[in-house]
This record gives sequence, structure tokens and C-alpha cells, in this order.
Amino acid sequence: MGNSPTIAVSHLGCEKNRVDTEHMLGLLVQAGYHVDSDERLADYVIVNTCSFIQAAREESVRTLVELAEANKKIVITGCMAQHFQQELLDEIPEAVAVVGTGDYNKIVDVVRRAEAGERVQEVSSEPTYIADETVPRYRTTTESMAYLRVAEGCDYRCAFCIIPHLRGNQRSRSIESIVAEANQLASEGVQEIILISQITTNYGMDLYGEPKLAELLQALGEVEVPWIRMHYAYPTGLTPKVIEAIRNTPNVLPYLDLPLQHSHPEVLRAMNRPWQGQVNDRIIERIKAALPEAVLRTTFIVGFPGETDEHFEHLCQFVQRHEFDHVGVFTFSPEEGTPAYDLPNPLPQAVMDARRDRLMQLQQPISLRRNQAEVGRVVDVLIEQEHPETGELIGRSPRFSADVDGLVYVQGTARLGTMVPVEITSADVYDLYGQIADSKTQLRGALSRVSV
Repeated sequence: MGNSPTIAVSHLGCEKNRVDTEHMLGLLVQAGYHVDSDERLADYVIVNTCSFIQAAREESVRTLVELAEANKKIVITGCMAQHFQQELLDEIPEAVAVVGTGDYNKIVDVVRRAEAGERVQEVSSEPTYIADETVPRYRTTTESMAYLRVAEGCDYRCAFCIIPHLRGNQRSRSIESIVAEANQLASEGVQEIILISQITTNYGMDLYGEPKLAELLQALGEVEVPWIRMHYAYPTGLTPKVIEAIRNTPNVLPYLDLPLQHSHPEVLRAMNRPWQGQVNDRIIERIKAALPEAVLRTTFIVGFPGETDEHFEHLCQFVQRHEFDHVGVFTFSPEEGTPAYDLPNPLPQAVMDARRDRLMQLQQPISLRRNQAEVGRVVDVLIEQEHPETGELIGRSPRFSADVDGLVYVQGTARLGTMVPVEITSADVYDLYGQIADSKTQLRGALSRVSV
């Protein structure tokens, strides 16, 4: 394959999409293709698109148009290809292929067919594929952290969400398959594994007939990796069994990412959230009582059609009452093809923006207090980057997940990709600052932890 084409991959979208990107890269490299990160040098550019909300689609379209103007042969993969295959082929003559979310495993064949002059459409209408530990993977995250996908797709039908339509119903990997991949990652020096799927607390439902997250966490406790973190834990799925597994498995961080979306039962019902009105104070209190040291992150949608001032006040009080560590707030985006698209009483964007800003402002002093509680403590920090100008080290403590939470800025010297004890000296709303702890400070920190 002396003169095989050079391929670049442009990645957009979520971490589930990133795993697909990494498998496509792995398969292309295995097949002997030259993969280059510089799109300007590539013959083919694979654009792994996002189609979750309008803003994401606009970013995907901008990327496609720029590449088309540069006369690149474009392979469009991911959610937007799944969503709009025909429109993309009609509008973008430079597109040599569209590949659906359940078809990324065929990427080598797709490129070969495109090279032979075919305009390839490889989009399964009902995606059912999920890669396992045997599919090559070329990681694109920092070397010390990796995403591990435990399941793909979703069986819920929330009124605002297009994901099931784009990624199909839930399909889980077996515990053995996930543990095998985790061991592989650990042997490559990964220090933190982040478990992802659409709703991680539903893991195993389709495969075992009941959720098996507790069993999965226990099995991952045997893997030689210091941190295992979960994303997208639906609160009702945090059963006593799961909470006990988090408590009793030392490398599973008590970090809970609860995609709550709202607090008011009427809005939750309109959203068609699972177990609608039950995301209430009781469930949050139960989690806090069972895992007092838990770090709680959540996301909310403001401006869902029909959200009244009273509904929004309810949400504001909920946020003030529960004092989450990290809160993300999004304004409602009407998605064609979802039930919420046609709902009456849409809210003007200006009202949605004002509500988002108000909720974020309510959360800021809470985030600051939660961060300031760390000052004086010695915490483990995974060092991931070095500031190019100042040489300052930058990493994350167990309180901060990759890409969504704050960072820890560290004075001192340490190798990238290692875990070091850091004494926290100051904090602001989003980030922590500290210095690498000496042995005396470490001892003091250890003793203070014991005496709590």
C-alpha cells in the first residue's frame, strides 16, 4: 500500500463519539493507512459529527463547509450522518461517504470503496453495533485518562432528546469484556478510567435482564487503576446495592454525575423523564446520607416549553437547598423529530438566557464554598499538563472530572501522567491551587483524614 491516501480525523461531539473516533483511528492504522492530525496534509478527512442540539449541528456544518472549500474528500460519520444522510449528500458534493453511528467499524471498507470511486452510504437505520475490547483503538485523550464505554444507546424517550433516534436502543457490553479493556488500559499506564454510556445506572438491563452496575464496579475493583469514575448516573438507579459497591470498592470514586434536568414534577412529567416526579429531595438526601463524602455534579435544562416562573423558582430553591458541587445549566433547544419540538408555550430565548444566568449565579457561591472547603487539605492530583509559558503543572483531583469540571494548578515538579499528593492553598469558583506536599504535610493530611 505504498501510495495509500493520508487520512485525518476531525472529532466533534461527546465522549461517546470520541470513543467511536478512537476505534476508527485504530482500525485505519491497523489496516496500514497513514493517519495525520493535520487536515491540510490529508487526502481524506473523516468528520465525526454531533447532532445533539442546534449549536452542535452548526459547528459540524461549519467544519464540513471549511473542508469542502479546501477541496478535501470528506467522510461524514457520527450522529449527523445518522440524522441527515441524504441532505448531507445532496448539499456537500465533496462528501464521498456517510457512515452511521452503528457503522464506524466498517470504516476501512468505506475508505477502500470511496477510493474505488463509489459514493458510499453506510448507515444502518437501527444502530445495534458496539465495539468491544478486541477492536483496535487509538486513544486521543491525555495518556493518563481514558473513557471506557460500558453501553451504547438508550431505552428512554425523554421529550427533548434525539439520542435514541440517533444511537438506537441500549446495548451493554459484558462485564468480562469491560474488565478486559480496563486491564488493557491499566497496563498502558492509565490512571483514571471514566465509565460512560447514555445512562450508566441502567448498565446491563438489556444483557442480564436487570441493572448490573454494582457487579461491574465490584469487578473493576480488581483492576490496577487508581481512579474509576462514572458519568451519567440516574439518581433512581443509585440503589443501596450500587451505593454499597461505590463505598466498598476503593478505586471507585464517590463522584456522582446526576443528569437531573429539573426539579419540578410537572416539568419532569412534560419532559417524559423516567420516574418523573420522583427526582425529589428525598432521593438526594438518601444519596448524601449513604455517601457523605460524595461529590455531586448535575445538569439542568431551563426554558422547557411551559416552564412557568413558579416552576423556575422551584428549581432555584432546589439548587440552593442541595448545594451541588458542580452544576451545568443549558437552555432548551427544540429538536425536530422529538416530542418537545411541537409543544405549546415555548419561551423566548431572552427569558431562557436570563433564567440560565440567574441559576448559574445562585450556584457560584455554592461552588466557591465547596472548593474552599478543600483549602488546607492534602489531596491526590493526577498531573495531566504543563502550562507552556509558566511551567506550572495542571491536573485534577477526585472532585473534578475531565472536560466538565475545574482544574488544580500545582506548584512543584512531577512527571506528567502521575498521581501526586498536593496541599491545597487556595480556591476560586471553578479551580483549586496548591503545591506538591512534602512528607510532613502528607502525614498531617493523613492524620486529619483519620480524625474526621
